[in-house]
Amino acid sequence: MSQLNPVNKSLCLEQVCAANYQKLLRLIPDLLDYRDTATGLAEEGSTLHLEVLERSPYTLTILLSHSFKKNLEEFLEPAVTIRLYLDLRLAEVISDHARAAVAKVYKNPGLSLEIMNYKWRLNYFLQKWLDHCLNKNYRFRAETLQTIAIA
Repeated sequence: MSQLNPVNKSLCLEQVCAANYQKLLRLIPDLLDYRDTATGLAEEGSTLHLEVLERSPYTLTILLSHSFKKNLEEFLEPAVTIRLYLDLRLAEVISDHARAAVAKVYKNPGLSLEIMNYKWRLNYFLQKWLDHCLNKNYRFRAETLQTIAIA
C-alpha cells in the first residue's frame, strides 16, 4: 500500500490524521450534520457514498466508499471505516474493505511497531484517496432530506 516509511511514524501518523480530518470536512462540508447517508457526485468519476455508522458526543464513525458498476451489479470499494475524534479534530481509519480492524489483527499490545505500521498504511492510503476526491471536486448532498412546513 504505502512505500513511504517515516522515521517518527507516531508524529507523522498524528499529522496525517489531523490532515485527514480537515480534508474530510473540505470534501463533505456538512459531514458533522449528517445523520444517515449522503452521496457525493463529480462531473467525472464514480459516486461516493457516505454512511454514518455511529455518533457520540466526541466521536463520529462513518463508512466512505466509491460505487462501481460491474455486470449490472453495484459494489462499493474501498469501503473505508473512519472514526472522527471531534474534540481532537483527528480522523483515523479503523478498517477498509481489504483489511480487518487493527484490534482484530493485533490482539497483543506488545506488537506496538507492527500496530503503528498497520495504522500508518491505512491512514496514509486515506490521505491519498481524499486528495484524489478533492481534486475531482465531489459535491455531497444528504439522501434523506427533512423539510420544514411553514404555516
